[in-house]
Amino acid sequence: MGNAGSVELESARVVRLLRDSILSGQRRSGDRLIERDIADELAVSRLPVREAIRQLLTEGMLTARPRSWAVVRQFTEDDVRDIAQVRDVLEVLVFEIAALRHTADGIAKVEAALEREFAAAGVGDAAAARTAGAEFHLIMAELAENATVNEILGMMRGRLLLLFKDHDDLIAMAEDHARIFESFAARDTATLRLRVQRHLRAGTTTALRKLAAYNAETAAIRARAAAARDAVSIEREDASVAGE
Repeated sequence: MGNAGSVELESARVVRLLRDSILSGQRRSGDRLIERDIADELAVSRLPVREAIRQLLTEGMLTARPRSWAVVRQFTEDDVRDIAQVRDVLEVLVFEIAALRHTADGIAKVEAALEREFAAAGVGDAAAARTAGAEFHLIMAELAENATVNEILGMMRGRLLLLFKDHDDLIAMAEDHARIFESFAARDTATLRLRVQRHLRAGTTTALRKLAAYNAETAAIRARAAAARDAVSIEREDASVAGE
């Protein structure tokens, strides 16, 4: 019994470490996650690593590959638009339900996350600001108390975090959340709906722009690598001709 509990605790830690490494950009789209290598890196057995990879596969952060490894999920423009369509429906619903059901304690939790976001954004701590911004959304889902909607959002969690976590203007994002909070606290669902929709669609625009930039960067890296291989090949051919 004790061993099972320790494995579960260890796998949760490994999930957190792997998720953080992906969200921070340490591991990028297409990077391989191999059980043996991660176990060595984190000084754990392969069992908690296997469980962590399964969890991140469920969240949509990874794509499975054969023989005990996976890759950080790669997205297309169609993926972004498809996920955004579902997000627009579900998250707007979550915010509206949360507004109707919130209590004083719930308002305090959301407000605390908002204060952390503003504090981090004010000193340029992008990681902390984005974490607090994500918490703002997660707390709303918690306050909505709709198990079915939250189950669906839980399955999408990894994809949502990967696609919509990077904001160019941290202060503007916090201010956007503050406007949403104002409507949420007042239970003004009509204004809340409009503000959340605008917020989510701005996130989709940013995600598409960043995906295009990432794809362009990747293409440039591949082109340079191909040019370097061609140059080496030409040098070898020249050396071979010279030696004849």
